[in-house]
Amino acid sequence: MKKKLFISSMMVLMLSTLYSCKKGFIELNIDPINILHTSPDRLLTPALVDGIWPGMNRNRNFNNELMQVTVNMSDGDNTVFRYAFRSNVSDYLWNNWYVYLNNFRDIYNKASEPEQLNKSYQGIALICESWLFANLTDTYGDIPYFEALQGRDGNVQPKFDRQKDIYLDLFRKLEEANQLLAENQEIKASSDPVYEGDIHKWRKFGNSLYLRLLLRISGKAEVQADCIAKIKEIVTNPTQYPIFESNADCANILWNGGQDTTDPFTNPYLVNVRAQDFRAPAICSFFIDPLVAWTDPRLVSGTPYGYGNIGRLGIAQASGGGWAGVSSGYLPGQGEPKGCYFQSYDNTSTGGDRSLQQNRLTGIIMQYSEVQFILAEACLKEWIEGDPKDYLYRGIAAAINYWVPNFPESPTSTNFNTYLGTLSEGGYLWDDNASFEDKMELIHKQKYYALFLTDLQQWFEYRRTGHPILPKGPGLQNGGVMPARMVYPVYVQSANPTNYREAVQAQGPDQINTEVWWQRKP
Repeated sequence: MKKKLFISSMMVLMLSTLYSCKKGFIELNIDPINILHTSPDRLLTPALVDGIWPGMNRNRNFNNELMQVTVNMSDGDNTVFRYAFRSNVSDYLWNNWYVYLNNFRDIYNKASEPEQLNKSYQGIALICESWLFANLTDTYGDIPYFEALQGRDGNVQPKFDRQKDIYLDLFRKLEEANQLLAENQEIKASSDPVYEGDIHKWRKFGNSLYLRLLLRISGKAEVQADCIAKIKEIVTNPTQYPIFESNADCANILWNGGQDTTDPFTNPYLVNVRAQDFRAPAICSFFIDPLVAWTDPRLVSGTPYGYGNIGRLGIAQASGGGWAGVSSGYLPGQGEPKGCYFQSYDNTSTGGDRSLQQNRLTGIIMQYSEVQFILAEACLKEWIEGDPKDYLYRGIAAAINYWVPNFPESPTSTNFNTYLGTLSEGGYLWDDNASFEDKMELIHKQKYYALFLTDLQQWFEYRRTGHPILPKGPGLQNGGVMPARMVYPVYVQSANPTNYREAVQAQGPDQINTEVWWQRKP
């Protein structure tokens, strides 16, 4: 009897203990500080700030080396400017852009929930997805797309999609974004570091990006007619498809220009790159010599423009003075004396605008000037009406004005006419009687400068057109052939082996010389 009573008492005690453990269990295990639920306005700013940095980073140490903006003064192996680089260089963009794409997908999903439905955030998310997915496929070729961003749902081995199919769906996304943004539903200005809540400018960006991508694949016979028709439709229907109209429409993040590296809007070049690393590469002669010959206000000071010693492109003169560039592709062991370089951050009285590490303007997604050069090419190919020279000159003026605000954006200004004179003296001026290829070179040489610091766009455009024509140094490797893509990250071979093998079988060997779909001849 005593034994039974003891057992019963213990059971009652255990039950009461279990009940007391459960009581308030959920409340006790909820972090009162961290946010469990969020909204699109809280996600957009970090998504944009994070999303822009990988392109800025690889622009500095990959694109600029391939495209002869800079020359790494090193005779070590795997130098990018010699068209040779380690395969793990490919990992960075893949790993980061896919992560940040999740952020934009989250924005779209959150903005689709009934209690916080917002078509503007949906449209912005679709535009930003299109921007980063386009960069990914232009970098690697066939990539996971339709099954990408499904890791949280258990799909950790997504199939790779063909680049043509990816592009066609990007066009669908941009069409949808244009329609969603046409509703002009209000968003919080504080959530938007690009346009401060101006939905119409987001719509302009989406359609301008649409033009970029249409032009990129317009050389493929199976889609060329549709691309030409769509370019013409966009250009001739500004009400339905508004595009950039001035530098005020540029898609960029203006950094705060200060020295507080804890501020989320501090230039990432200042936060993530050491001063000595930033100024280590020399400026390439291909990049700097024409600017000197043109007395370009983005580089030189004083006459004939009278803007003072601004140095907007952040280029410091060579030791001893003067503007000295270094030829790319030099032979190992025969490095040239160091010439000009990008000035790193300094705290001198000349001001931070002389350094790209402090410059507010380096957070570039897409510029108005690029749109003008797109239209110049489309006009040259007689896809749209007009004079390609007019679009070219508007692009040149806008590209200078972006970096030198005192330089008029209008190509009819006195200062621009003066600049045309320096172009003529420097051996560069439009000639109506020139050949088609010579005109393409004129357009794309200026587009090359307009795309300065715009992720990998210089490289993409060179692969598409072969312009501007780059000199080939004797020290180039890879047979002197410009790399056509980055290889897939090595870990993908083991983490997603079946789909990796299928991608290689469809696209070609996983090598830097395997051309992506839009590069291959029709």
